[in-house]
Parts: sequence; C-alpha cells; structure tokens
Amino acid sequence: MTRILENYEPKRACFHFENISAIPRGSGNEKGIADYLVSFAEQNGLWYHRDGINCVLIKKPASKGYEDHAPVILQGHTDMVCEKNLDTVHDFEKDGLKLKVKDGWLEAEGTTLGADDGVAVAIMLAILEDKSAAHPPLECLFTVMEETGMDGALDFDYSLLEGRTMINLDSEDLDCATVSCAGGATTTMTVNCDTSTRKNKLLKVTLKGLAGGHSGVEINKGRANANILMARLLSALYDKRPFNLVSINGGNKTNAIPRECEAVIAVFDPEDSKETLLEAAKVVSNELCDEDAGFKLHINKANGSDFVMTYKDTSRVLRAICLLPNGVMAFSRDIKGLVETSSNLGIVRTDGQAVRLITMERSSVDSKLDYVMKQFDMLGRCVDATVEHSERHPGWEYARESRIRDVYFESFKKLFGYEPKFEAIHAGLECGIIGRSLGKVDTVSFGPKVVDIHTPDEKLDLKSFKDGYELVLEMLKKL
Repeated sequence: MTRILENYEPKRACFHFENISAIPRGSGNEKGIADYLVSFAEQNGLWYHRDGINCVLIKKPASKGYEDHAPVILQGHTDMVCEKNLDTVHDFEKDGLKLKVKDGWLEAEGTTLGADDGVAVAIMLAILEDKSAAHPPLECLFTVMEETGMDGALDFDYSLLEGRTMINLDSEDLDCATVSCAGGATTTMTVNCDTSTRKNKLLKVTLKGLAGGHSGVEINKGRANANILMARLLSALYDKRPFNLVSINGGNKTNAIPRECEAVIAVFDPEDSKETLLEAAKVVSNELCDEDAGFKLHINKANGSDFVMTYKDTSRVLRAICLLPNGVMAFSRDIKGLVETSSNLGIVRTDGQAVRLITMERSSVDSKLDYVMKQFDMLGRCVDATVEHSERHPGWEYARESRIRDVYFESFKKLFGYEPKFEAIHAGLECGIIGRSLGKVDTVSFGPKVVDIHTPDEKLDLKSFKDGYELVLEMLKKL
C-alpha cells in the first residue's frame, strides 16, 4: 500500500486514516471497519465490545496518576456518505478511496473523502495506542449508520459505559465547538402510479452541476435542490404540453442536498419539448446562487420502457415534489442566524410503478418538527400518496454550565493563542441520543477542519488534523 501521508503528523492518526480509507464503509456496510477495530483492540490488549450491527466500544485503562479520575467517552461514527461524480468509476461496496494531497488538503479522487467521520476514528485509535498519553480511563465508542438515521447510536447498549463526560469528534471546525444540535426525522412519501402503453418518443433529461452539500450545515446557503428543480422544469413542460413520466431519480442520501437528477419522459414532439425545457432552465439559472453556477441541463433521445405513467399520475408525482416542504422553514428566535426548522428532499426513486420521495426534516423545537411531519401527512392525502415517518431522534439541548466546555476553551487557548467560539447547529449529531440514553452527559463536539462534506469536493485540512489530535490530548490531561 502506497502511503501518501507517511510524512504528515500525527503519524499514527494518518496511518489509521489511510488504512480505513481502503475499507469500504458506507452506511450499513460497516463490517469491514468493525473487523479492523476489533483486530486493533486485540493487537493492543484492550477490552472491546462489538454489537450485532457493528458498533464497537474499546476501553483503555487510565494512565499513571489518573486512576482515580472519572472515565471520559470519546465518540465518532465509522460510516461515511458515499457520493461520487457521474463520470467517476467507483464501487463503494468494494473499492477503497483514492487519496491525494493538494496544497495541504487531503482529498479523494471523484468521491467523498469520508473525513466525516474518519478523522474521529483515526484520532481515537492513535490515542488508544499511545502509551505516552496522559488521560483518565477512556471509553471510545465507534457507532454505525449515523449518516442514514443514527441507528447505531439509537440501538447501542449504554449500560456498557460508565463515563458521563464526552468529547464528540463529529464537527468540522476546530476553533468553533458545537454545544447544541437539532433533532430530526425521516419521511418517505410513496406515490403509486398506474401505467399505460407508450405511444410517444422518449427523452432523457439530466440535471447536474449543482453544489449540493450537507442538509444541515448548508441548508441556509440558498443552494438548489436537484430533485425540486427537476420537478419545476418538468412542470413547466407539462403545463404547456402534457407528457408521460417513465422515471425520475435523484440524490443518494437524505442528509445531502442532491446535486443531480435524471428523468425519462415520453413526449409527442421531442424538439418542442426540448426547447421548452431549455427555456425554463434559462429562467431558473438566473435565480441560482453563485455556488450553483455549474448547473447544466442535458436532453437526449432515450430508449427503453414500453410502459409509461398515466397523464394523471405524472401530474400527481410532479405536484407532490413541487409542493413538498423543502429548505429553510424557520430561523431561531433566540440565536441569530441559526436555522430552527428545515426539510430536505434528499432522494427521489422510481421503483416499478411507485415513485418514492424521501426527506429528512430537522428542528430544534420538537413541536415544530411534529408540524412539518403533519404537513407531509396532509400533502400525502392531497396527492393520494402513502406517508411513513421513521428515525426520529432527539436534539441536544444547550447546557448553561459545562466543565468539558471550559476545558476545551482553556486547552484551545493554551495551544493556539486565541479564544475559540461556540455554536449551536442545525445539523444532527449523536450527542442528543447518547445524552438521553445515559442521563446527563457533559458534552462538547469539535473536529479538524473539513469542507464540502457529503460531496465529492470534501477536503481535510491536514494541519488542522494535527492540531485536533493535540487538542484532544491536551484536554484529556485536564480531565
């Protein structure tokens, strides 16, 4: 294995990051990374527990002089968002990532990097094997399926943990720690459609080039949602000249703003339809933010299905998507600039005669989250679709007093010479679930600087990776 991080610090954290990058570890496919963690624990003589869905807990005794200190939990997740560019050949079920360093940043070629949350895995492993580190008893919890509903955190047996102080390493800023986050849920709306024999010609409409991003972190930046945008363009065509929908597919993750969407339609006049779609695309392109400047619409002849959705059900699908709650719905009244409530249509899938619309809704106010879910129920009745809610998880409430927050502040200022900031975020973290399960847990969340997470442009600042490792070690000395 060629090691591109061999000359970078921290050496052992970089070593482990390269190793886990060679292991496919999309959500639900964490067996390989769990095998790696268990092998690591056995090689280092550490106690471990692996549960039935591949969450792993590794414990390390306190270093000399810290035996009477309370245990500290270090926590992160092993799964990653698997996104790639359309022209990238990569099988996330089988292939390791192709890493490269450019201008001090670590990237992956054409795919997500998995620094969210591979940095946590690598840092925890490096600390667990560091015999010179000063620390209380450590409980390193590696959860699974965080990116698709936090199933690992929801199902873990917390009776195995003694710690009530936790450092979560699933944030992307070192000098701005997270101290509160939103709760969320997933909704699946299914539109069952009747079909008829195709009489017209097929066109494949491909929308690509949007910026995308994390549906919690970037939802307030005005970036377009490819699924919503596709439905808008197709609706403009349908209003002028009705057509039959064959399929519509876009997005891969509920917590990622979709960058691309593809639809196949059957039209009476291909040239006129193409012209109408391009005119509509020109209109919406003027509305897009600068980050979505790469927006392109490609329209080509297609071959395939002899069956199409009826005109009535084509209209139902388009109405459902266009009317779906999406984007920022409310800002916090207490914290300036913080998104309070949002929804993201992350996935649209055509499965036979059914079109499934899968969203992730978030809110820091439980009653507001309930209301958004109610809106989906009402919309489902309006378009005669079935609606199912799942993966409801609690938020993490801000604590007025926090020792771990103070330790983070003091340690950061000592190491780097300036004061860090604190923030509440709209994205979801496992801190709320773990806190609810263990009772009161004193928690802070931070991590090395990672940008453009959940997209193929994801990058890790290698200097920040080193600084983050040193910050965790400094905090453990004080605990």
